Amino acid sequence: MEILLSLLKCDDAVGTPPMFTAEEIAAGVRRVREHAHIVADTAGGGLGLVLGPRPAGGIVGTLPPLYPEWLGGRTFCEAHGVRFPYVAGEMANGIATTRMVMAMAGAEMLGFFGAGGLGLPQIESAVRELVTELTGVSNWGVNLIHSPSEAELEYRVAKLLLHYGVPCISVSAFMELTPAVVLCSASGLRRDGEGRIVRRRRILAKISRPETAERFLSPAPQSLLRRLVELGELTAEEAELAARVPMAEDITVESDSGGHTDNRPLGSLLPRILLLRDELTRRFGYARKVRIGAAGGLGTPTGVAAAFALGADYVVTGSVNQVATEAGISEEAKAMLAEADIADVVMAPAADMFEMGIKLQVLRRGTMFAPRAGQLYEAYQVHASLEELPTALRTKLEREVLRAPIEEVWAATRQFWQQRDPAELARAEADPKHRMALVFRWYLGNSNRWAISGDSARRTDYQIWCGPAMGAFNRWTAGSFLAEPTNRSVVQIALNLLEGAAVVTRAHQLRTYGLPITASAFHFTPRRLA
Repeated sequence: MEILLSLLKCDDAVGTPPMFTAEEIAAGVRRVREHAHIVADTAGGGLGLVLGPRPAGGIVGTLPPLYPEWLGGRTFCEAHGVRFPYVAGEMANGIATTRMVMAMAGAEMLGFFGAGGLGLPQIESAVRELVTELTGVSNWGVNLIHSPSEAELEYRVAKLLLHYGVPCISVSAFMELTPAVVLCSASGLRRDGEGRIVRRRRILAKISRPETAERFLSPAPQSLLRRLVELGELTAEEAELAARVPMAEDITVESDSGGHTDNRPLGSLLPRILLLRDELTRRFGYARKVRIGAAGGLGTPTGVAAAFALGADYVVTGSVNQVATEAGISEEAKAMLAEADIADVVMAPAADMFEMGIKLQVLRRGTMFAPRAGQLYEAYQVHASLEELPTALRTKLEREVLRAPIEEVWAATRQFWQQRDPAELARAEADPKHRMALVFRWYLGNSNRWAISGDSARRTDYQIWCGPAMGAFNRWTAGSFLAEPTNRSVVQIALNLLEGAAVVTRAHQLRTYGLPITASAFHFTPRRLA
């Protein structure tokens, strides 16, 4: 605001000479932090651009300075104590590392640790590190992912996050509300001195369907609140207050993205959720509107600018952060991602929801994971047990996919679940088809870990979560300073996307005034930003 006021007081200074050619205007578009005055060309009859202080006369219109931090909803930045309306999302299995979260917090943005897929000890270690390193800082968080096959682990993770006072929780992949997610939302609710309901922590809910969005835009179900009160997990007051506020006050609309996705186009999905938000705000009489963010497909400044133009309060990036220097994935996997184009992605069975037939989006180029995982799911659908597999099929799967005898894979699988959740083993002993699912999930689970560790012997089996945004990012950064892997910090990626989005937005504003805006004016070349 001080910057804006100082600019407004500079009317006595001299602005730039009027720019009338398309080339001059394209260069002027990039100077987004200055007043932009649209002026009439008295000689040629067209329109031109003057930057800086207000010129003497002939002004058709004036645009105030535009800053990247002003692109989204101001209430998002205020609520989360950040400067920029930008979030680095929670790429699972620790790909979104503690380093990434700390870097984002230091840059006055929001980042989430990717706890999905990790065991409780690994999550606790990461949370303790973040709590220690970010003492007194509130613009960071951890992911709570829906785990329908591991409900107990999901609940224990929720309890862990509450125990350590994690200030922000991003909940994802939920198809229905569970005790764990309701506990995170309701625990710590209270009224302040003026009677307003105050949350102890902030919840961002990632959704891709209106029916799921409605669950998080509504108050928590009474049945789950009563159950948590009976268990002593919530007080009666917390449950009563939870019935008056939405489950989450930030809803991230996830369009075509890497990992779990419904492949929805943002241009259709986001407006639908905005209307739903307004409808439910009226129905429940909320005191303040839920903030709506956008995720999926955001790998270029144009994509980010489009999300804000659609009405997003904030943006969330995912796939592109995997090539960041702080990302917890191997250099070999990052190199594969750097070669991707927008069509080099494919849907494949998801390890965590294998038996439900849920798919996720992964990198296709350079890996055979998707077709091999598809073979396993096809075998699971057709056959009732491992013993029922035809000899030829069993041999093919052992040789080409698992690369080990099924008995050996089961032994490793048994050891894993013995440590993580022994109940799964009991279920497998009673249900041969579930035992088969666990064996096949061994491949799906390890394929991502091979990509993270950089196991070159299993390179063709790498499961790398990836959406079209990665290909768009590669084409945008080609030949620029961000093409160099060592320059790709998560903060530089974020600042360049935001700066570029401001440039794209200014170009569009000037075009609506009738100025001759060429395609080059909408292109922002990445550069090192402070």
